[in-house]
Amino acid sequence: MNDVRKTIESAWEDRTMLSNWEVKKAIREVLAALDAGEIRVAEPQADGTWTTHEWIKKAVLLYFPIQEMQTIEVGPFEYHDKIPLKTGFAEKGVRVVPQALARYGSFIEKGAILMPSYVNIGAWVGGGTMVDTWATVGSCAQIGRNVHLAGGVGIGGVLEPPQATPTIIEDECFVGSRCIVVEGVHVEREAVLGANVVLTKSTHIIDVTDSEPVIYKGRVPARSVVIPGTYTRQFPAGEYQVACALIIGSRQESTDKKVSLNEALREYQLAV
Repeated sequence: MNDVRKTIESAWEDRTMLSNWEVKKAIREVLAALDAGEIRVAEPQADGTWTTHEWIKKAVLLYFPIQEMQTIEVGPFEYHDKIPLKTGFAEKGVRVVPQALARYGSFIEKGAILMPSYVNIGAWVGGGTMVDTWATVGSCAQIGRNVHLAGGVGIGGVLEPPQATPTIIEDECFVGSRCIVVEGVHVEREAVLGANVVLTKSTHIIDVTDSEPVIYKGRVPARSVVIPGTYTRQFPAGEYQVACALIIGSRQESTDKKVSLNEALREYQLAV
């Protein structure tokens, strides 16, 4: 897609090019490739790092101004939007429960399950993953394989700036009920987030498993078990408690994979 990429980069610098048919065609080719899983906004590397493809995010952003508003009818439901809904779930091998919505330009891998939920444009959801009831997967978020996003989870979208890394939840993670993970936070593989954990780029993620705390920001280490917490911070008006996340342990190898997502928290006598 080298030629397509060059076209996208040029149009990003000169928006007058968006009236050109060839430019529109290039943008739509990128979105079709995203929808089919042929490309993705960000992908893991052999060394464990992730590469964000800035030009693909630019294509997603350029897709909005070239699209026209249209009425979308799904049974008795009506929508009015620029972006069509994703279709063809049966041949893709994806289970989609009524009231689940996935926007065109997202990719849902075979074997994933969408309960009544929402997956936005540019997102990637791996096989075996459960997007549970009222969970949302934001723009360009990367959700690994065999992940469980429990009820009401909010995974934030990161479209702008284009160079920003999207929110990433790696393989085999469990994200508990009502968790919020936004601003490009990276949750590494097999981590477990207890209910109501809130993670932003500035959230203190404090490992309290040793004699001295270790503070992370923007990243949850692999296999960590995380719960909500607070720490004391001094303000001009006095000392107050500020929300944080506490790493209280790690998943045990002895716990069977199929039940460890729940059992990892129950081992520490914590809510799922």
